[in-house]
Amino acid sequence: MLPQFLNTLALWQWGLLALIPPAIIALYFLKLRRQPLAVPSTYLWSRAIEDLHVNSLWQRLRQSLLLFLQLFLIGLLAFTLLRPGWKGTELLGDRFIFLIDTSASMGASDQAPSRLDEAKKQAIALIEKMDEGDSAMVISFSDVARVEQPFTTSRRELRSRVELIEQTNRPSDLSEALRAANGLANPGHTSDANDPADADIQTAEAMPADLYIFSDGGFQSVPNFKLGNLNPTYVKIAGEQQHNIAISSFSTDANPEKPGQVQAFARIENFSDTEETVEASLLLNDTLLDAQKVTLPPRSEKGLPGASGIRFEMNEIESGVLKVKIDSKDNLPLDNEAFAVVNLPRPAKVLLVTPGNDSLQLALGTEEALKIADVSVAEPKLLETKAYQDQASEGAYDLIIYDQCAPKEMPACNTLFIGRLPPEGWQAKGPKQGPPLVIDSDQVHPLAQLVQMGNVKIVEGTPLAGPPGTVTLIDADIGPIYAVGPRGGYEDAVLGFDIVAYKEDGSREVNTDWPIRRSFPVFVMNAVKYLGGVRSSLAAPSTKPGQPAVLRTQIPVNSIVVQSPRGDRFEIPREASGSYVFGRTDELGVYDVRDGAGQKVTQQFAVNLFDTRESDLAPREVLEIGHEEVQAQEAQQVARKELWRWLLIGALGVLIFEWYIYNRRVYL
Repeated sequence: MLPQFLNTLALWQWGLLALIPPAIIALYFLKLRRQPLAVPSTYLWSRAIEDLHVNSLWQRLRQSLLLFLQLFLIGLLAFTLLRPGWKGTELLGDRFIFLIDTSASMGASDQAPSRLDEAKKQAIALIEKMDEGDSAMVISFSDVARVEQPFTTSRRELRSRVELIEQTNRPSDLSEALRAANGLANPGHTSDANDPADADIQTAEAMPADLYIFSDGGFQSVPNFKLGNLNPTYVKIAGEQQHNIAISSFSTDANPEKPGQVQAFARIENFSDTEETVEASLLLNDTLLDAQKVTLPPRSEKGLPGASGIRFEMNEIESGVLKVKIDSKDNLPLDNEAFAVVNLPRPAKVLLVTPGNDSLQLALGTEEALKIADVSVAEPKLLETKAYQDQASEGAYDLIIYDQCAPKEMPACNTLFIGRLPPEGWQAKGPKQGPPLVIDSDQVHPLAQLVQMGNVKIVEGTPLAGPPGTVTLIDADIGPIYAVGPRGGYEDAVLGFDIVAYKEDGSREVNTDWPIRRSFPVFVMNAVKYLGGVRSSLAAPSTKPGQPAVLRTQIPVNSIVVQSPRGDRFEIPREASGSYVFGRTDELGVYDVRDGAGQKVTQQFAVNLFDTRESDLAPREVLEIGHEEVQAQEAQQVARKELWRWLLIGALGVLIFEWYIYNRRVYL
């Protein structure tokens, strides 16, 4: 590294400095004024003659160590005034916030042993360069942020906290980490980025901080964020070359063309710049079923991964764990395998409460309906019994259909009301009137898919008004006549007209010709599947790391026990909605579920990465935070390393040595 010099004196000042060495030398050649004295013999004056020889020109220069020390001192001072130094790196500032990315992509091995280890190494290097009195804090983040160490001046505590940060399998999201950092750097600073009229309110003195983000940039930009007193530095953590092949999806279902067979589908993506060929293997409970080779095209010029689908066919299975894995030696092994859990299908428990509705009972008694639901039929007088009230409050049913009746209290399950309003949250927008003319229906919502009402005649109906969040499924000229609305953790669907109606004298009156239309059994099946929570695919849905898994049991119990792939067990209490919410889904793999105190595994669910952003190991060069673009750069800031302090100390040492020599000569 080449030295650099800075001129600190003007030319005339250097001229004056250049006169000092000749002046010092001149002092050594000043002619001594001696008084002539005649002596009878020089033998007794030998010391005087020796002194005369020393004062000669050559002898004085050869023996004067003081002269050399004084000249060296002046030369050292002149060199110091040139301020010699070189370019180096150091930590600038006095207050720092270190954000360390722990998402799945930071486990890549293109930086040995991993990107996270490299990020921790660079963060510790900066901590070691902190000056006395500097303060810093450490925040780790994935899709959630965690304050590992609040502000402290102790470099030892900061270093130990960084070393304890662990890798996660979660996706990455910078926004929460920025909010945590902003709350500490800009205390009391409140504003709404979405509302320009909202003025900033400063309730406490802000303390600026240098923000270091150690990441590969694998997250979305944060547009609605004000950095304020945060000075961001993006430290890109990634190797020169990235190579990764990932399983981005995996599912299984019955083969519609070949009854008795099951199909498994996997999508494999290539994030490398070269064409790759891998072997994909399918296993059932760790037993190899099939293996296929697949060739993947390289990443496109637009950065999209090369992808290919693969399909496996097998005999019908009732339950088990399917696993697909690829034999790719890449930089991110965790997305090289995926799981699909095939649980024994649990039919929905459905209760139909009706005074009598042949068409509705017929639709619920079809072969297709009985495959997915266990239907019980009762009369409205059941609603007054304690047995029903206990079962309804305990969540014994997945769906209760109230036809021409309504309970006093809403049950702990989803409901479908036909011709009546729920006792909570719903009201009629007007009196019963008709005949209503259907204007539109929502073909996107699962409850109304393929339900065609154009040829359906209705004698009279009631327009509906539901709670906040209600979705209109069928709209008529009198208002909504079929809608679904939320109720805590449940949903209530309401049909604003009767199918058949019973008068006070017991006679029955038909209110619509809908039961003879093809859309009526579709309407019933949609309600059973959606409101009853019937799974449409053979395999249980996959959960992503960090996302809660919502579980249900066939028989209501107070709690369930979930065992992670690593073997840790967690007891999960039953929610008011009758479901069990498990949030400790950080590990990839298959989780076992046991009901209550039972030792038998009653169901399983899988957690897979399935995140293209995390599998794409290409780092981002620019982070967009608010209206600023933060370019990737080195962690340590370029700064000038000064040498003049050490030269000045050296000059002081020379001066002390010269003083010692001088005094020794005098007193010897």
